[in-house]
Amino acid sequence: MFGQITVTLNPDSARTTISRHIYGHFAEHLGHCIYGGFYVGEGNAKIPNTNGVRNDIVDALKKLKIPNLRWPGGCFADTYHWKDGIGPKKDRPSIVNTNWGGVTEDNSFGTHEFLNMCELLGTQPYFSGNVGSGTVQELADWVQYVNFENKSPMSDLRRKNGREAAWNVKFWGIGNEAWGCGGNMKPEHYADVFRTYATFMNSTANARLLRIASGASDADYNWTETLMKNIPINMLGGLAVHHYSVIEWRKKGSATDFSEEQYFKTMKSALLMDELVQKHAAIMDKYDPQKRVAMVVDEWGGWYDVEPGTNPGFLYQQNTMRDAMIAGVTLNIFNNHADRVRLANLAQTVNVLQSVILTNEEKIILTPTYHVMEMYNVHQDAKLIPISINSGDYVYGNEKLPAVSASASKDSTGLTHISLVNIDPKKAADITINVKTGNYNSISGRILTASDIHEHNTFDNPNKIKPSVFNGARLSGNNIQLKLPPFSVVVLTLK
Repeated sequence: MFGQITVTLNPDSARTTISRHIYGHFAEHLGHCIYGGFYVGEGNAKIPNTNGVRNDIVDALKKLKIPNLRWPGGCFADTYHWKDGIGPKKDRPSIVNTNWGGVTEDNSFGTHEFLNMCELLGTQPYFSGNVGSGTVQELADWVQYVNFENKSPMSDLRRKNGREAAWNVKFWGIGNEAWGCGGNMKPEHYADVFRTYATFMNSTANARLLRIASGASDADYNWTETLMKNIPINMLGGLAVHHYSVIEWRKKGSATDFSEEQYFKTMKSALLMDELVQKHAAIMDKYDPQKRVAMVVDEWGGWYDVEPGTNPGFLYQQNTMRDAMIAGVTLNIFNNHADRVRLANLAQTVNVLQSVILTNEEKIILTPTYHVMEMYNVHQDAKLIPISINSGDYVYGNEKLPAVSASASKDSTGLTHISLVNIDPKKAADITINVKTGNYNSISGRILTASDIHEHNTFDNPNKIKPSVFNGARLSGNNIQLKLPPFSVVVLTLK
């Protein structure tokens, strides 16, 4: 019967803006994310492209309204020397990607190619700077090269390479995973490194830099505490956190052939994000009660074994309804903590980990994760509506998880959107939503689900899973009643 699960919304309490930058993406030089993914080469007559960038990927990402794109890594960032990727392509030196597969790259996709692609996408670039093997001068030069309008050695070099106007890049990561592949640093040492680099990275009139510190892995709260204590707030624009939804690092399991036990463990890891955000935020609040520093979850998503027969260093995996569940609950968590989480990046955009797009030569797939992010883009820059939820339980063995996740917002046109996820793979959820002080005349909805949790889109059947109209919500005064099918995502629109 209806009413077992209750969700209460308070539209009059909507104060916090859900930053659109929560819905960011990540493009690392890893496997076929860049080469063979985004970038197919300027001489490619087989695949329609603009200056080597696939047109179909650009069109698909525009529909997602992606707000920012992180590049060039990841671990790759701390081996990348940006000056190798500018100027005539015939003169650019090659690089061995020592982190991901040991492949040789020709540097044909560099700063100009990436920033021009961001202009095609209508998205803001987010640079991850080389701290591990680079220098302060190198990163300061990069900032000047892309941002300085007037005459200088670096802006003159930019003009020599064909770009007159500055790109005005605002988001800058100072290293990546400094506790690991970015240098195996201790937090006290990295805090000093950050302060040094940040000192020489200058804002301009058109680009006030958001300097983002390499943050904690998962529950390393000491890392967050040490950085917040030792880096002045006026130097620190954002502090990163990385968390992947993984069963076990040594036994990650198949992306498509998984048991319910493996599914449950994946969802348990995904829902841990809420605890991680809350505990890191509590530490940040101690040093920054005014919440001036953004929490930046610039790597998140599901991580499984690579597809059989593919290079293990390329991290290529399929994307099922399980991944749609990860995306839905994670974005709800970010929305509900929008006071502190103000930038995030799904790992990764194309052909790597929890991709929104998979490619195979001229073919393209939009994954279930893509469709969740497209459905959820209604929350971008809308006002967060606080909610309370009695979610019911998804029980497996002797353990249980909250079955239903939700977030809600009110946009600038007055529309209210409610996103709901039922992670239970077997049971539907009967839900009553009470919208306090709401005054609505109509309700509509969209749903993403399938006949089996393992289902995914393939190159032979690319549209097997896609959103459809949801007519199962009934509006009566301030109450909404609906039945949420197993492993489904629903986004409701109230007028």
